[in-house]
Amino acid sequence: MKWKKLFHELDHGGMRTANSFTGGAAVAQFLRSQYLGKKVWQLRWKPVCASTEFDLSDWLKEKPFKGQIPRALIAARQTHGMGQRGRIWKAPAGGVWISAAFPLIGDQKSAGLLGLAVAVAMVHRLEKYCVSAQIKWPNDLLVGDRKLAGLLPRLVYRGDRLRLGRIGLGLNVCNHVPDGGISLVELLRPINCQPFLWAAEVLFALDCAMEMIEDAEAVRYEAENLLWAQEVKDPETEMVWEIDGLDINGALRLRKGSYKTVWNRWA
Repeated sequence: MKWKKLFHELDHGGMRTANSFTGGAAVAQFLRSQYLGKKVWQLRWKPVCASTEFDLSDWLKEKPFKGQIPRALIAARQTHGMGQRGRIWKAPAGGVWISAAFPLIGDQKSAGLLGLAVAVAMVHRLEKYCVSAQIKWPNDLLVGDRKLAGLLPRLVYRGDRLRLGRIGLGLNVCNHVPDGGISLVELLRPINCQPFLWAAEVLFALDCAMEMIEDAEAVRYEAENLLWAQEVKDPETEMVWEIDGLDINGALRLRKGSYKTVWNRWA
């Protein structure tokens, strides 16, 4: 697919550490030394915040988004991280907790498609470290049956015009995880489990997702091949549905006998 070359160009060679840098400076230094793409990011880093989503919103109000330079707010830890359906996402030190805003062009976008593009891009970044992940619809990355990462996509409009894409993303790196979770430190050597490194890898993935989303059918196809299961249980009715794939907006298509339905998590 057309973005395979992009992933190759974004791949980095020998590992470099940023021992002389901390926080956002470490992420920025790694980007400068390793990143071969053309995009520049505006970064803010905090040692602790309630939620990167809240702080990014404040940043956008304080300095409205103009031009084409994407922004990312990164926290070493969060006290009230946001998960799906308003749940608290535990975000202790040692993980990567990022909220980003970036320009999107055109009117054929959806939050569901954006979420799939980011998920696919993250799977590719993990593959570079021989970590095999799958997409648990609508917004998790799993290794085996354990949760490695979660994301929350949003689209921001001004009137009828699409203005921004937003993503909140949490990735377990070397932090403690709750039951059912997994951190990269369980899968990789310690040198490859530095939060600044994975913050940069997330930014690489977001750059790729911005390119990938222009080919919605290709995103849908690849995400469909990365789905975690062949069937899913309705949490309200406990009815088990066969997964019949994804639609172009990222909704989950389901089948039970001759009856079909669609689940659409993101409005």
